[in-house]
Amino acid sequence: MTLMEQPTVYLVDDEPAIRKALARLLRVAGFHVDAHASCEEFLHEYDPQTPGCLILDMMLPGLNGDELQKYLADNGSSLPIIFVTGHGDIPMCARAIKSGAVEFLTKPVDADALLRAVDEAIKYDSENRRSLVDVSAIKRRHSLLTPREQEVLIHVVDGKTNKKIAAELGTVEKTIKVHRARIMEKMEAGSLAELVRLAMQLGIGRPDSRCC
Repeated sequence: MTLMEQPTVYLVDDEPAIRKALARLLRVAGFHVDAHASCEEFLHEYDPQTPGCLILDMMLPGLNGDELQKYLADNGSSLPIIFVTGHGDIPMCARAIKSGAVEFLTKPVDADALLRAVDEAIKYDSENRRSLVDVSAIKRRHSLLTPREQEVLIHVVDGKTNKKIAAELGTVEKTIKVHRARIMEKMEAGSLAELVRLAMQLGIGRPDSRCC
């Protein structure tokens, strides 16, 4: 695994001693660490394409942890966040978790708890990135369909028969069969059930749709 492929544990804490201690703990555990003293410094260096997670102090001068979490979410980042704070309370913890944080730990941070949280966050990030790649591939296949084939696909996912689709689109059943065959080929679906699952990943069709 190259350094670029290796997950990076971003660390943001304005206290030098804590930042140094946590970075050392993580490196000894085998993680690649990128430590920063502020959210602004982190944002200057952060590459959304780099897999990993973020260990973030909640109380920071300038842009604080809450604000950074919101900024990342608003800009389409799904980087998993582990909050650490010396001034946490239940409402703060609940707000952070509700907004997508993986864990909320209080200082002094328990080493084992932090390492478990990092493992969980990196696993989550890996699965999420893999899912995004899968959806991107499905979108690419879907873009190969003609407008008519895309229209037929919607009806297929809704569970309609070839005869019913033909009637609604004002064509003959034989033509719909040709469209379906081409759709299956372009979408690289081995069965009707698989085609429906692929379409559902793109938001096509209803959760209660039934294939014929």
